[in-house]
Amino acid sequence: MDILVFGGSGKIGSAIAHDLAQQKEVGSIGIVGRRKAALEKVKQWVGSDKVKVHVLDINDKAATIVLMKQYKVGALALPNRKTSYKVVHTAIEAGLNIVDTIEEFHRTPDTDEVEGLEVPKGMSIEGYGEWLHNAAVKNGVTFVSGMGFAPGLSNVTLGEGIRTIDEAEKAVARVGGIPSREAAARHPLRYMITWAFEHVLREYMIKLKVIKGGKIVEVDATTELEPFRFNHFGKDEQLECAITPGMPSFLFTRPQLKEFAEKTVRWPGHWQGVQTLKECGLLSIEPVEFAGNTIAPREFLLSLITPRLIPNEGETDVCVMYNTLIGKKNGKNITIEYFMWDEPKRKDISSMMRVTGYPLAITAKMMLMGKITEKGIVAPEDAIKGELYKEFMDELKKRDIDILEVTKKAD
Repeated sequence: MDILVFGGSGKIGSAIAHDLAQQKEVGSIGIVGRRKAALEKVKQWVGSDKVKVHVLDINDKAATIVLMKQYKVGALALPNRKTSYKVVHTAIEAGLNIVDTIEEFHRTPDTDEVEGLEVPKGMSIEGYGEWLHNAAVKNGVTFVSGMGFAPGLSNVTLGEGIRTIDEAEKAVARVGGIPSREAAARHPLRYMITWAFEHVLREYMIKLKVIKGGKIVEVDATTELEPFRFNHFGKDEQLECAITPGMPSFLFTRPQLKEFAEKTVRWPGHWQGVQTLKECGLLSIEPVEFAGNTIAPREFLLSLITPRLIPNEGETDVCVMYNTLIGKKNGKNITIEYFMWDEPKRKDISSMMRVTGYPLAITAKMMLMGKITEKGIVAPEDAIKGELYKEFMDELKKRDIDILEVTKKAD
């Protein structure tokens, strides 16, 4: 069988399955989860006989390997690092080529807030990433790590831009999923949940690495607030972005950059609200005593705020990208910018489902067809390049995902 989707009952996983079902090159799609009813609902929604339901507990390693060996490619849309690494580890042992959507670059794992990530006994978390890479190379496994929106589209566009110029100096990715303007006004923080919110809050709290002055340095998430105006695709909106850990592979694959950061886009006011929550200690995971009970402030906040951030009937989301690459070509300064403003094209598939699930589905199909052959852990910017980049962008256009590239050359 062809492609096995882990997290197949979730929003991103279901979008992946739906897209793959439309591709004539894909003959069969397995969707994996723990609840049969949820998986059957997705199968009915996709409406294709290609979809096969697999009820599985990924903690059952033997059963997982048996299932993996029935497929050629695995597509991972899992909610956190614990489940992602567990399936990645098993897939590498099973010899299954995989593509994963989580923002972690598995070759250089984050050490902050590990989300239950299980590291083999006697191994450090940093060493685990390199062990996974070497094991994948040894077993002939291709693992595209971090393919979706961000990381994913941000990596692929900036990565190709760097290949087209002589000297890359600065790269900044500005990406984010936001509510429509109308929906934003009805929710706290001018935000609406389009992704695992607990994982989003983790991204707001950890320390992460960026490149400054040609050196890798550690900074706090949500710093370096930057306002900007988005005025393409008939839009004219004032937005803001701040540093988050969205595409860490660039630190490893593009160390020649003098400046690099990834920033998450939000409506004005969001980051100020987040900063207030941080200052009040409400995003901390350290337990505190309250009224004779022990609670983690972030868990308590999540219980209160999550219902207020769930989309109401008819509310839609937007995914925004504004990436900048600065460097030199033929001895002259050059700036390349990439813009995207994506909105849902149908009520039951959000923009976040589209721009995260579809790039992963495209990559999985390319792997199925033998077009990505590098072994080990491969970053998106190194997997999609040259002619494959053109094909990738054409596939996005077929799905009504338009990315505008603007080049500005110095006189």
